[in-house]
Amino acid sequence: MSLWTSSALASATGGTASADFTTSGVAFDSREVGPGDLFVALPGEHTDGHRFVPQAFAQGAAGALVSHPVDHPHVLVGETAAALDAVGRASRARSAATVIGVTGSVGKTGVKEALFACLDRIAPGAAHRSVKSYNNHTGVPLSLARMPQTARYGVFEMGMNHAGELAGLTRMVRPHIAIITTVAAVHIEFFKDETGIADAKAEIFEGLEPGGTAIIPFDNAHHARLAAAAERYAGRIISFGRGAGADIRVLETMPVAGGGTFVTAALKGGELSFTISQPGAHWVHNALAVLAAVEAAGGDVAAAGLALADMAGLAGRGARIAVAVGGGTALLLDESYNANPSSMRATLAVLGGEPATRKLAVLGAMGELGDRSASYHEELAGPVLEAGVSQAILVGAAMTPLAKALEGRLELVHVADAAAALATLDATLAPGDAVLIKGSNAVGLAAVVAGLAGRTS
Repeated sequence: MSLWTSSALASATGGTASADFTTSGVAFDSREVGPGDLFVALPGEHTDGHRFVPQAFAQGAAGALVSHPVDHPHVLVGETAAALDAVGRASRARSAATVIGVTGSVGKTGVKEALFACLDRIAPGAAHRSVKSYNNHTGVPLSLARMPQTARYGVFEMGMNHAGELAGLTRMVRPHIAIITTVAAVHIEFFKDETGIADAKAEIFEGLEPGGTAIIPFDNAHHARLAAAAERYAGRIISFGRGAGADIRVLETMPVAGGGTFVTAALKGGELSFTISQPGAHWVHNALAVLAAVEAAGGDVAAAGLALADMAGLAGRGARIAVAVGGGTALLLDESYNANPSSMRATLAVLGGEPATRKLAVLGAMGELGDRSASYHEELAGPVLEAGVSQAILVGAAMTPLAKALEGRLELVHVADAAAALATLDATLAPGDAVLIKGSNAVGLAAVVAGLAGRTS
């Protein structure tokens, strides 16, 4: 399917096409370029994308967006980063899709993926979303540029770690519906306190289309602050949560086999009973936000409920992997992508609910917590013990306060890096165990998951 022609790219960017070509995709990482793609040669901190133009064409690129001429079909522009922004804005301008923006301290990727699954169930092949965690100043315009002109729905994740970042992203996305999943002490190193984080998250409402919908967490401590910010830009505000005053709220929950939850919820249009395949109270929270958005978009909430029941775990964000060990299997809970105090507590609670012979936790240090980092790590001792963890493998120097808090209360190993964590886990993992692997991305605990991947059964 044609996504961009060279003439459309030249028109969007003010550039000059060297030849006629048509592209079916867009990429700025040469390793991800496939046949028919447009390669955007972005400058970087350590290298320049123009160095990889030959590689991109060797992999099948149909054209390139460049700031100096190359010996391949291209559109010549002044600055490729600015040109990518322009292509993203042009894609948004030509689209008739219902556009949904998602942000939040925790859960934004999960909500984005669940929302896409629901909308794809409602309109097969006509839903689009940002992939991976492409949620920053380059990922958002790339995700917009990839949106087919025929899409009926577009779901875009937007992230930030400083004030002012979301304002620029949301004005590019121009959502009809904007979701804040929650506000918590994430990236708090860059803010005075959580109210600053709430204000930065609320910037997503600044890009709402006229009459747009703001979806906010009712049970969050900053609900009133978020609502006040939304009132300035939104045509309507929908809250979700467990509290009696929430517009979309939980009426009843019941655990189901395999770790999921059966939920009865009150929506704007009536009650809905559905199953969430993913375990944990945080996924009940996520599902309410998703259903609020589906209903606001005029989608079929019953079909959305079916999609939530079928949704598989996300790699690094809740995937459940059966690992062959000692003639039996152990359950690996892969939460290796990232970590913060809120998500640590949520996933430890999931581990606590597993019917395992032993519960193990490989926990990596949390980043960007500022001068309260030591106390945030130390405060995880309670959730670890409440989860019934019999052995904790702590990774990284920042975990020292937690190691001291847990000393003598369970079997404890404190190691320097992911390689040592894998070696320790190798020596202790047994049939019937459930092990949670979670830490900030910089700790590299995905390597622990990868080290066990060959033993899946």
